[in-house]
Formats: sequence, structure tokens, C-alpha cells
Amino acid sequence: MRIQIIQDSKGEATGVYIPINEWEKLKKQYKELEEMEFEETSKDQILVELKQAVHELKFIEQNKLKARPVKELLDDL
Repeated sequence: MRIQIIQDSKGEATGVYIPINEWEKLKKQYKELEEMEFEETSKDQILVELKQAVHELKFIEQNKLKARPVKELLDDL
């Protein structure tokens, strides 16, 4: 396997690059890796979610919706 270490401006390791064919082999061997795979959120999806959050905040301010505890919000992230 040919991996590359990604370094920051100080030369410290910050990540690893694995060729996609190697990644696919690892996912087949270790099923839990697929769950860890990150799919980048689109700009449109972020905007939709932000609009929804602002809408919910307005309802909370109007006492039409109950606010959730911070821990619950953080758990969703």
C-alpha cells in the first residue's frame, strides 16, 4: 500500500492520503470503515439546514417550539 502523510506548514502530520483503490479494499475488509467515511455536505444542503435552524429559532422565541438542551444539540452534530 502506498500512503502519503499530509503535513501542515510546521511539518507536523495532519492526515493521511490513501489511494482510492486501497481504500475500497480496506472498506471491504473492515466494514466499520464505511460508516466512518465522510461525505462532504453541499452548499445547498448547508443553506437549507441554516434556514431551518433560523426558522426554528423564531418559533422558540415565539414560544411555539420548546428549545432543546445544548447536550442534545451537540449530540446531533
